[in-house]
Amino acid sequence: MRAIIIGAGIAGLAAALRLRQIGWESLIIERAPQRRGGGYGVTFGGIGYDAAERMGILPALQAKAFVTKELVYHKANGQRDFSLTRETIAATMGSRSMNILRGDVEIVLYEAVCDTTEIRFGTTLTAVTQDDHSVHVTLSDGTTEHADLLIGADGLHSATRALAFGPEEDYRLSLEHMVAVYMLDKRPAAIEEGTTGTLSAGGRTVAVISVGDGRNVAFFGYRTTRGIDSPQDDPHTVLPAVYGDLGWVVPEVLAGMRTAESVYFDTISQMVLDRWSRGRVVLLGDAAWCVTLFAGYGSSLAVGGADLLGTALQDNPGDIHAALTAWEAGLRPEVDKKQKLGRRVKGVYAPANPFVLWLSQVPLRLAALPPVRRYMARRYIKG
Repeated sequence: MRAIIIGAGIAGLAAALRLRQIGWESLIIERAPQRRGGGYGVTFGGIGYDAAERMGILPALQAKAFVTKELVYHKANGQRDFSLTRETIAATMGSRSMNILRGDVEIVLYEAVCDTTEIRFGTTLTAVTQDDHSVHVTLSDGTTEHADLLIGADGLHSATRALAFGPEEDYRLSLEHMVAVYMLDKRPAAIEEGTTGTLSAGGRTVAVISVGDGRNVAFFGYRTTRGIDSPQDDPHTVLPAVYGDLGWVVPEVLAGMRTAESVYFDTISQMVLDRWSRGRVVLLGDAAWCVTLFAGYGSSLAVGGADLLGTALQDNPGDIHAALTAWEAGLRPEVDKKQKLGRRVKGVYAPANPFVLWLSQVPLRLAALPPVRRYMARRYIKG
């Protein structure tokens, strides 16, 4: 059996690994000219953690995980407000989860499949047709490929979804925020190694996250009803306009964008589809659902979803339709739960009203208190 996988991100690489483990052959098509790195830090746990353990990549992921020794919240003027200690952060996460850079998850998966799976970089999908026996794709390099299954793991703006399911706007639910992420060449002196510093003011959040090995990530998220409408909507222009009045480390971090290798800048949106498959075409990861950073579970769902897809195909040999139906029935409740969480969090993420901001931080402030921290440690770590 053979699969064509569109996208060499977490979902696509995880799918290739899991399919190889059940005896399938895969071809991965990736539009980027080479493997990408970086991205923001994620909490990797739940079904993704369980899947990584079954797939044999958990030790490699753990080796790249980072520990945040302190999460410091700052006032609008940049002064220190309150903080969460390493112990408090660990208590909220639980024992079967880790903090890891999104790009490091990709590195582990890439290294697990690159020697046995063909990955065609700098190539895009241009056409899809299918019949009762196979799916046929046309690629931008002029070649055509045939397989038993086409997996669209090509992210929020999926070309696979557009070709096989219809225009993106038919499925996109905007959460009315923008996000920008990039790696910093230099850690601001005000941010200690191993810590995360963050500030929220006026419907905007900015954070600097120390992610291990001397690497640091700049993160920006802000409320807006306007997406990226034109080429002029460039982060090098937009972010200074939105954040330029803030002090603290913001000017230094904005200046660091000029030397960043790449900048991720996009809307925060979910994909809402009635079905994730049509015939022999199936969507996986952000292309299918994109729970968003508000739910904080995207990488875990991508790996866990890929693992469950492989299991469904293994349990239904030769019956693609039955496998995809069983896979979606098992996974959708988890995805729906996380999407609903993302929509709820939208309302309290970086609120413009100072009182609402304070109110949204009350649970965090309470968690910083020693009695609460000790209770959480007993409840989530020892229990």
